[in-house]
Amino acid sequence: MFSRHFPYFTPLKRIIPAVHVAVYRTTNGRWSSKLAGQHMLLLTTKGRRSGRKRTVPLLYVPDGENMIVIASNWGGPQNPAWVANVLADPSPRVQARSRKMKVTARAASPEERARVWQVVTTQYGGYESYAKRLEGVREIPLIILTPV
Repeated sequence: MFSRHFPYFTPLKRIIPAVHVAVYRTTNGRWSSKLAGQHMLLLTTKGRRSGRKRTVPLLYVPDGENMIVIASNWGGPQNPAWVANVLADPSPRVQARSRKMKVTARAASPEERARVWQVVTTQYGGYESYAKRLEGVREIPLIILTPV
């Protein structure tokens, strides 16, 4: 959607995360662990088809000991690939600042979704506009990461 109006943005969707991951790792989370005041983490999953490790930088919202990651995919019509990877193998690794840990990942249940969505949108209201744009297309998955 956004890419249709700004075609130069599509290649940047690959370049920006790669640079973000490199800076985050190089500085052990001292840089790039916050973006526009929001918490960022690195999520490393195993590719469900390739078996290769895949790392993506994601905004997260703390919820007690858990971390909520939002599969908005920049407001695009499909879920990001990391969602299928983490649901296929729900034992990813996370780096939050300098803390590296194994987590258990699961999608928010329908019963807890309303509460979790409220937590997320209170922290970052931009997700509301993504949700409105995606009405009738897809529901944005909320993935809950629990430290092991």
